[in-house]
Amino acid sequence: MIGPPGSGKTLLAKAFLSILPTMSMEKCLEVTKIYSISGLLPPSQPLITQCPFRSPHHTASSAALIGGGTRPMPGEITLAHCGILFLDELPEFKRDVLESLRQPLEERKICISRVQNRITFPAKFILIAAMNPCPCGYFGDPSKECVCRPGDIIRYRKKISGPLLDRIDIIIEVPRLSFKEISGNVPMESSKEIKQKIIDARKIQEQRFINVNKRYPTISSKARNKVLEQSEGVLISANGEMRIKEINEFCQVEQPAEILLKKAINKYFLSARSYHRILKISRTIADLENTETIKFNHVAEALQYKTEFSWNEY
Repeated sequence: MIGPPGSGKTLLAKAFLSILPTMSMEKCLEVTKIYSISGLLPPSQPLITQCPFRSPHHTASSAALIGGGTRPMPGEITLAHCGILFLDELPEFKRDVLESLRQPLEERKICISRVQNRITFPAKFILIAAMNPCPCGYFGDPSKECVCRPGDIIRYRKKISGPLLDRIDIIIEVPRLSFKEISGNVPMESSKEIKQKIIDARKIQEQRFINVNKRYPTISSKARNKVLEQSEGVLISANGEMRIKEINEFCQVEQPAEILLKKAINKYFLSARSYHRILKISRTIADLENTETIKFNHVAEALQYKTEFSWNEY
């Protein structure tokens, strides 16, 4: 989310938690075990039933974010397992800390190697990040003039690398609200209504991958009891977890949408990773509309999230 100070980016990130589907008992146990070995499980709450929300300060180190230490312990990305990792003021994080997120975002786990042992922590989280468009925060604002020099804006943006941006599926602008929008009672969908749509879409996805999961070895009960280990045959439950084989099978688009996608890739020089992620987003948009086929408008919406605020043009 890119927007000026006070536009509500942090509020939106926290509200995101209210529209996530309720965790299954299996996920509740996974998260509870992680917090237990980290010494963060409250005595009054023997079972964690709500999706985690972690929001580390921008001064956090790599070890604090991904885990580590002489006796390796889970970091923020593992504590956010099955939940949300919110990074506010994204460019203020150290560059090496942000770069350490690239592998976990792809593999949904983090491997920490030491001389005596090698430990794998689960890290299946939703990354939400927020930032200002420039150091002063008002670049592109229609009402308040930006006072930053061009060089300052370039250095500010360069703190976030292209490979990391390539792993972020949706980039949106959060404009500053007017007095009328702040004080007015504008009718809109409630979190409860949005959550129900997401639950319905998740059910569609779970049904879609029933036969797919039979192709892969199931996670053994022994592996389930080991908090720090994951089976290679991880089951697929959502579109974001699809491999290339599943993308080719379930993300077939109509011809007009395919032409649009081809033009966008050539114009914005999108990578193969971006191409596959756009297809996954398009598939999810179609699921939210309960549509079997990925149509032109689904691909157009997915492309808008990825290309409207291209880093070189914003």
